Amino acid sequence: MTHEDASGPAHHPADAQEGESERDRLVRLANLLFQAARNGDAALLGEATAGGAPADLANQNGDTLLMLAAYHGHVDAVRTLLAAGATVDQLNDRGQTPLAGATFKGYDGVIDALLEHGADPQAGSPPAVTVALMFSRDDLLARFDAAVRPSSEDGARTAD
Repeated sequence: MTHEDASGPAHHPADAQEGESERDRLVRLANLLFQAARNGDAALLGEATAGGAPADLANQNGDTLLMLAAYHGHVDAVRTLLAAGATVDQLNDRGQTPLAGATFKGYDGVIDALLEHGADPQAGSPPAVTVALMFSRDDLLARFDAAVRPSSEDGARTAD
């Protein structure tokens, strides 16, 4: 989106800057999206993914936009990325999941959003279950158990 003010037209962050190569523009845009995920800018993330940016974009450490938003506690950004098709259990280069990161940081709203989208509390290393045990989060352990063993009244599968 572009905005104009008294000094003239403003440029959209996706616009190429003078003398900028296509590669440099893409790197700049990727960094802008990583920062948006860290800052919880759900609107920018939604606009970017709707415009074709990959919801599973990952940085040099394998941290996806979802991992960064989850680790920094941004529920709206997490929900926006999940709605755009982000992989809920995507591992980073250290084998960590967004759910384990949110559990480590204690972001209950993010944990709720990830579980609602099917996050596996036993995925990754360490898995979210282990992180909850380390911090004596019995409340989370009960929720994780329910996520792994949903009620079979509706015909859902269980881990047994």
